[in-house]
Amino acid sequence: MGLNLDYKAELDNIIRDHIDMEGPLLPVLHAVMARFSHIPKDAIPIIARKLNLSSAEVSGVVSFYHDFKKEKVGRHKVQICRSEACQAMGSRELEVHAKKSLKVDFGESTNDDLIFLEPVYCLGNCACSPSVRIDDEIHARVTPSGFDKLISDLRSVNHHKARNS
Repeated sequence: MGLNLDYKAELDNIIRDHIDMEGPLLPVLHAVMARFSHIPKDAIPIIARKLNLSSAEVSGVVSFYHDFKKEKVGRHKVQICRSEACQAMGSRELEVHAKKSLKVDFGESTNDDLIFLEPVYCLGNCACSPSVRIDDEIHARVTPSGFDKLISDLRSVNHHKARNS
């Protein structure tokens, strides 16, 4: 199944916005991820052609960097630190709680496609363990109840945005 016309138009706009940058491939891929929550398989040859690259080059970059997903993921990335410092301060218990609370495992998205849960191996916040990153914001000393509050706030903000759209 190919990209529909709306996706192609949005993809063309993304590429056009980045084409004049030096080394536009990574910025284009990040923008595609931000817009579509993944890099659609059918987008790879389009990106390659417009950036004068081979599809293999683009696929190689998508495969190499863990931030680029080939399948659709939740709109918000929730990462739980698994470094030794965070483990010593309770991140393993937090992982168990998060998986149970969200009803997903690492590498999965919630049923509403709002949250993608994944492990991370250091957030550089060791003195304030355990740490969780939601999108680009790091939260320190997260307890299971603190995690629930963060997720509740995230859901509330998204519900409010959806109602006002």
